[in-house]
Amino acid sequence: MSQTSSSKVPVGGVIYSDTPIEFNEGRPTVTLKVRNTGDRPIQVGSHYHFFEVNRALEFDRAAAYGMRLNISATTAIRFEPGDEKTVSLVAIGGTASTFGFNNLVDGWTGNPHLKPIDVKNAIDIGFKNSK
Repeated sequence: MSQTSSSKVPVGGVIYSDTPIEFNEGRPTVTLKVRNTGDRPIQVGSHYHFFEVNRALEFDRAAAYGMRLNISATTAIRFEPGDEKTVSLVAIGGTASTFGFNNLVDGWTGNPHLKPIDVKNAIDIGFKNSK
């Protein structure tokens, strides 16, 4: 039910839109197969820089550079040992900068010259990669 005017809405009440809410609309996306090669479950949150997730997850890391899971905020995807799942990733918004995580990037993800260097460095220190 829609209430769009200045009608009286009780405290804590909800005003619903007449149209569905779409998130990440118009942002670049990619779909990847991801496999947990480890012996423990791995859970990845919605806003984690997917390129930098646990080293036991095997997927095309270059394709995931500058991307995060295309799921609702505060949610996550869990990969049990041996699981292979197809996930949708979306470009990180804002300044497209990442800091922390596994310290593989620590800066802007839009630099085309640094991307291959960062991918090689990740592979060299043991992060699984499917390409």
